[in-house]
Amino acid sequence: MTRVFLAVLAAAVTAGNVPVHFADVTAKAGIHFEHENGAFGGKYLPETMGSGCAFFDYNNDGWPDIILIQGMHWPGHKERGRTTLKLYRNNHNGTFTDVTARAGLDIEMYGMGVAVGDYDNDGFEDLYITAVGQSRLFHNTGKGTFIDVTDKAGLGNRDAFSSSAMWFDYNRDGLLDLFVTNYVKWSEKTDVFCTVDGKTKAYCTPEAYRGATCWLFKNRGNGVFEDVTATSGIFDSTSKGLGVAMLDYDADGWPDVFVSNDTEPNKLYHNLQNGHFEDAALQAGVAFSTDGKARGGMGVDAADYNNSGIPALVIANFDNEMLGFYTAIRRGLYTDQAPQTEIGRRSRLSLGFGTFFFDADLDGFLDLFVANGHIDDEYSLRKNVQYAQPPHLFLNREGKSFVDIAKKIGGVFAEPKVGRGAAFADYDHDGDLDILMTTNRGPAYLFRNDLGNGNKCIRLRLVGTKSNRDAIGATVHLYHGNERASRMVKSGSSYQSQSELTLTFGLGSRDIAERIVINWPSGKTEEYRNLRAGRLYECTEGRGIRDMRHF
Repeated sequence: MTRVFLAVLAAAVTAGNVPVHFADVTAKAGIHFEHENGAFGGKYLPETMGSGCAFFDYNNDGWPDIILIQGMHWPGHKERGRTTLKLYRNNHNGTFTDVTARAGLDIEMYGMGVAVGDYDNDGFEDLYITAVGQSRLFHNTGKGTFIDVTDKAGLGNRDAFSSSAMWFDYNRDGLLDLFVTNYVKWSEKTDVFCTVDGKTKAYCTPEAYRGATCWLFKNRGNGVFEDVTATSGIFDSTSKGLGVAMLDYDADGWPDVFVSNDTEPNKLYHNLQNGHFEDAALQAGVAFSTDGKARGGMGVDAADYNNSGIPALVIANFDNEMLGFYTAIRRGLYTDQAPQTEIGRRSRLSLGFGTFFFDADLDGFLDLFVANGHIDDEYSLRKNVQYAQPPHLFLNREGKSFVDIAKKIGGVFAEPKVGRGAAFADYDHDGDLDILMTTNRGPAYLFRNDLGNGNKCIRLRLVGTKSNRDAIGATVHLYHGNERASRMVKSGSSYQSQSELTLTFGLGSRDIAERIVINWPSGKTEEYRNLRAGRLYECTEGRGIRDMRHF
């Protein structure tokens, strides 16, 4: 692209002619969901935090299905009704069917987040649901149903206030391991009385509670997980983790872990390649804000937004803190660019949760979505800070700058909401990326991307053989002349949510992806040339590439 194109884009956005539009198709698609946080006036901290969502293909028909995580009523208030999460099967025609009961997932729990991964490499995606209390592992039988294997897998007897989670192969043995963030030490019995006016109970800030360590569970390959939290160097009881993202920040081929903490320093767990990690957040410049403060970190994502080959980090924070937008000065060292960009200026009064990089307009550069919403409607009394808040959609101008186009898109998409989880996928197989979003004690939203700029893309579904079957941790590099881009297959990111594992490379007006190089978690490298735009390709490690479908 050229400076002329950037000037035209800026003028178009200013004029209200945005290159991408997101239409609310929730009701039309058959999604009927209301989040329940159990609030009854007791002002319990977990009520402010839920919940997440995910796109995943539970029945292997090639179409993304939807799972929405649900809370529940507190003991003593169960007369208000039973609630369960919701699993919606994709009907291939833009609609979904509620299959929760027939899938065996109509189970009541105070759910918070979800991580999707094929932990036993049987070809079917399994679910780990984080919760207040006991989180649960559901094994996909491959017959359209799930079985609770939490205790059998060695993950039972662990009451906690768990938040985000992700699957990744930290030791590169071809088996997915499990990383879980825990927020604070909280229970109904230990609930603290906090107040603003000295009389009425209010929601506490996290400073009122002790932190809780994240967990790392090693996959032993026999359906059982081993808790290696302490021996791996992950243990840290001061953490108050809410978001987790995988990245390879030092480009050594081994997955590292970033944890966004609420009012505590963020963590960047550097993989030492021997089963151990060390916290490198301070040295890398991502532990604190630019003025040395620990902020209210919620959601997080890491991606190569400027096609430099080095991932950047975005962290959703509290209001009056702005987003953290850490870009690399050099490999292994970051600086927060938010204060100098529209990302910082536009997000200063927002409280962000779900956030992710994705190519909304298929121009080859990753854009940024942020779901916003405060923790308590009492904050509406504060000047310029509202409980329900509109989202941000920052359009990437060739990796040089961003412009927030959410307001220009308008409609339901731009309306204020109490946003929490967020994920993306091409649920309707038209080649562009759609958005799923949850709200606290409110509805879920499905926004269809109605891209009208004519841009094209290729989509890649990776299947590991020596690597884990989901190919989580694989990085794909696309080259076209002097241009390049990179994407990583990853679980986790956003906030308590997960996007599809299929990778999308926007090509702009090009008809061909000249060359792609796949770096598999096993260490194997494969290369393919001249892939046609408008196609979904399946790349199987060591077995070649298949043209699956045109969209």
